[in-house]
Amino acid sequence: MLVHPWDSPIDEQEWRHQLADGHDFGQLVAVYPDRRPVVQPVHFAFDGDRVRFHLARPNPILRALENDPHCVLSIVDDYAYIPGPWRVEGDTPPSSGVPTSHYASVQLSGLAELVDDPAAKAALLQRQLEHFQPTGGTAEVTAHDGPFHRMLKGIRGVIVHVDSVTAKFKYSDNRSVQLQDSVARRLVTRDRPGDRAAAAQQLRRMRLRTEP
Repeated sequence: MLVHPWDSPIDEQEWRHQLADGHDFGQLVAVYPDRRPVVQPVHFAFDGDRVRFHLARPNPILRALENDPHCVLSIVDDYAYIPGPWRVEGDTPPSSGVPTSHYASVQLSGLAELVDDPAAKAALLQRQLEHFQPTGGTAEVTAHDGPFHRMLKGIRGVIVHVDSVTAKFKYSDNRSVQLQDSVARRLVTRDRPGDRAAAAQQLRRMRLRTEP
């Protein structure tokens, strides 16, 4: 992923906050033994160094991870299409404006550990439940009793030990503050899915870069 200097995270905490702020669904990318890529959408729990999730045992991406544990989890959100006329400044005709995309992207790369021990799988699932359902409402997952223990045979746990992170916040930070503010306002007015989140990202980045 190309990351220009103006698209890079302001600090390491920025991408961590992005993942902690409800952005916990992504695309897992691995490679089959014949070098074909395979992609699997997953909900995941991230603890700062490791990603945890589970997959149905027949999932073909597990064969890829057995052969080569290297993988990438790609998370993209808060995206919006920005029309060209919104991005002109000065005397430039609106029809000459160059459209672009705004988005936040975090890519976590590492090695996948496959989890088959029943107790370890139960612990992994319980951690996922605590992440996604902090208010509870679902029985505890245990390896030997309760409503879910028989289902453990049908899944495999996955822990990705993250060894590198690439993050990009593409919100026209290389353009003037006036244009950034104008684009954010237009996004709120247009109000398509994702527009308000993209506008909030743009204004947040603008404030961080301009305020003392």
